Amino acid sequence: MVAKKDTNSSSVHLTRRDFVKVSGAAVLTAGRVVSPSIASARSRRVRSKPNVLLIITDQQHIDTIAAGGCPHVYTPALDRLLKSGVSFTNSYSPNPVCSPARSAIFTSRTSSETGVYVNGRPILSGIPNAGQWFRQETDYETVYAGKWHLPHTYTTSIPGFTVINTGIGGFGNMCDTAVSRACEGYLRNRLKSKPFLMVASFMQPHDICEWLRLNTENSQRLRYPELKNVLPELPNNFEFDPNEPETVRKRRLRDDPAIGGWEKEQWRYYRWSYYRHIEMVDAEIGRVLQALEETGHAKNTLVIFISDHGEGMGHHQMVRKNSLYEEAVAVPLIFSLPEQIQQEHIDRKHLVSGLDILPTICDYLEIRTPKNIRGRSVRRILEGKSGRANEFVISEVSSNSGRMVRTDQYKYVVYKDDSLEQLFDMRDDPGETRNLAPEAQFASTLKNHRECLQKWEQKLETPKGVPNTDAWWYKS
Repeated sequence: MVAKKDTNSSSVHLTRRDFVKVSGAAVLTAGRVVSPSIASARSRRVRSKPNVLLIITDQQHIDTIAAGGCPHVYTPALDRLLKSGVSFTNSYSPNPVCSPARSAIFTSRTSSETGVYVNGRPILSGIPNAGQWFRQETDYETVYAGKWHLPHTYTTSIPGFTVINTGIGGFGNMCDTAVSRACEGYLRNRLKSKPFLMVASFMQPHDICEWLRLNTENSQRLRYPELKNVLPELPNNFEFDPNEPETVRKRRLRDDPAIGGWEKEQWRYYRWSYYRHIEMVDAEIGRVLQALEETGHAKNTLVIFISDHGEGMGHHQMVRKNSLYEEAVAVPLIFSLPEQIQQEHIDRKHLVSGLDILPTICDYLEIRTPKNIRGRSVRRILEGKSGRANEFVISEVSSNSGRMVRTDQYKYVVYKDDSLEQLFDMRDDPGETRNLAPEAQFASTLKNHRECLQKWEQKLETPKGVPNTDAWWYKS
């Protein structure tokens, strides 16, 4: 049989006799005859669901990607990812502490609901994590490499996942290379009969915690004087409000009392060192992305990059996490999927949260979501379409003793048993340097945010044994 192909069309033109010969096998669509092989290819394209690669870093400040505007760091892998997709500037951790944040990311439920209100606790049974859900609803291979921390930092067994790397130590400079190598090995050697969900969970830049423990002594002497002329400047909001909530003040003193004696040069050295930790994990992310590209998976893989929480970096003279200031609770968030998600788009408008990751993946896989999730799919935003977005996002911290409401313009923060509330205008004061809560002219705004938080908590299904689950925050 001879078919004459139209170079301007994907259809195939047959003679009447040829048509009769293949009529039992060919497919007729929209008045055109399509050969079985072409019909099959089209069907495969229609049914094809993307692979999913979820990359998680630990304790990464939102402004630590060169292509995102940070001049102090070299991040070719994250630059490439940012330019290939959509990144958000108003992206928040559900809880700026490791285990609670991860429980929320993997379930789209708040940490108070998952029972992981502090580090080292497991997700309560009955709440499926992403791996369990996708194994139930799809035929995806679900694999995990790196830090889990629910409850153990590294483990050989994670519900819903095949563990391909269990870690070789508690530090990123020891185990992150093993994580990236495991992911690379999986991508290069896997059977391609099924799509996959792979989690690459890195420890860095969490090693800054160890750096702080090692560098709080001899605060009057710069460890490497030759770096003096290349150290980054201090942030504009380096100074802090002496009238901030007592909870925050105590946390600052508790984190590292020795840093209270640091000269500004020491703070700058800490910031310089933190950027180097970012560069270490960027190299490992680059290895995974390169393997994804070289194995041909990149063209059909939804890549999601997020950190569990941020890092103080000297803003408000704070280090580490466990705070509701932007530096600890805001996190980088990037989505990429060729030909479906916008490229090199920085979204400065929409409010998003780690709670939104699971429903977004479910949307792209065209499956239902688990019951009672708290996040929302951002697929339409990623594809540049109009759609319903989050009106606000909420984060909770430290055994649920503090909560934050972030709306389009304002951010409201309140702590249990602390009468001093915080309200910041995030448009005019992104550094959170002026607390508007005591000012009479913002009484209505304050009331609206309190009520927003009240309605949110009333929806939560918090189990027994989780502290501070009552509406402690509400001010009549």
